[in-house]
Amino acid sequence: MSAFLDAYRVLSRIYREGAHLKPALAELPAGEHGRTVKLVYTVLEHDGYLGLCLKTAQRPPKPAIQIILKIALSATLFADMPRPVAVNEAVALTKEIGKSGVAGFVNAFLRTFDESKVVLPAGEAGLSVLSNFPPFAVRELVSSYGPRAENILLAKSHGVSVRFVRGMERYLALPHEDTPFEDVKIFKNFTRDEGFFAGDYTFQSVGSVAVCSVVEPCERLLDACAAPGGKSVLLAKKCKEVVATELHPHRTALIESYCRRMGTENVQIRTADASCFDPAFGEAFDGVLCDVPCSGLGTVSENPDLPLRKNEGTMSELHTLQRAILQNCSRYVRRGGHLYYATCTLLEAENDGVVGAFLAENGGFSAEQTGCPLPHEKTKFGLQFLPDAAFGAGFYVAKLRKS
Repeated sequence: MSAFLDAYRVLSRIYREGAHLKPALAELPAGEHGRTVKLVYTVLEHDGYLGLCLKTAQRPPKPAIQIILKIALSATLFADMPRPVAVNEAVALTKEIGKSGVAGFVNAFLRTFDESKVVLPAGEAGLSVLSNFPPFAVRELVSSYGPRAENILLAKSHGVSVRFVRGMERYLALPHEDTPFEDVKIFKNFTRDEGFFAGDYTFQSVGSVAVCSVVEPCERLLDACAAPGGKSVLLAKKCKEVVATELHPHRTALIESYCRRMGTENVQIRTADASCFDPAFGEAFDGVLCDVPCSGLGTVSENPDLPLRKNEGTMSELHTLQRAILQNCSRYVRRGGHLYYATCTLLEAENDGVVGAFLAENGGFSAEQTGCPLPHEKTKFGLQFLPDAAFGAGFYVAKLRKS
């Protein structure tokens, strides 16, 4: 029963309080939580479909009961739990949270639930339900990629991406996939051990490594939105000095911890707002990387709670911030230096749209041709990595040069 109860607590924080998935999971008490984590991810990955399932109920369940029913349904439909077991656990959980009065409803709904009565919408609406992407994003991707959009939307993460510094051979007996980067492997399962704390390896997405591969070696680089620090640490291998900034102190603390663990000493860490000009940084860097806040819709398979907070209304504010960061950080680039713009999204408006608007207003910069060994699509101004070709990762990077 504890897995259902723990999953309910985490999902209540996410659905009812707007908490983010990974911090909510981190609040679980110490112990083995593999089953709980699997339940939570399964519910969120199929949230749209589970919502349709609940519409077959004779009356709309209250929010707390919706969560319990979603947990039980996801366990039976997607996690191979026998229905009687899931029903019993759901009923017990209903009583545990003080809702004994509706325990009979929970029992009856789950025992008589008939999946054949679930009606999946046609076209893009149905694809939104199956993919867990918000409708506006589905519309844009279908418009951009046509029939391929379905593969892009339904692509899943291939597993745990690990970048090795040393000792990789000790782990290669585990099932894994090679990537175009010799020191990066993707594992179906990978348990952190003492090698992690010794800095022998780190968990870094293949898309993050791809973005770093586009950055030119240089004397002095600014990583303007750097937390948790993976890019700063990797770029410190090919740049003499890296300055890593973040808006909030708790985020800069993450970078400090990352650098300490990996034994990286040539990264200076500062708390700063990337959208506000710092005179000390004026034309002070050979390269500036802006991995800006974005919708994150290239990482839905790893962060299935993201679509709960994304709609067309939230995008305008994001675009304003992205443009402000790129515009401000352009003032930190020396003549002849490079400005890099990166996101972990698939949406053109956040990618080429932002870069194109910047270039139209800043004649001193131009888009520069670049490449990457990870499969990608060339866009007007940069490179787009799509989940169906890049191990489930969706990222974008553009390389601009200051004349």
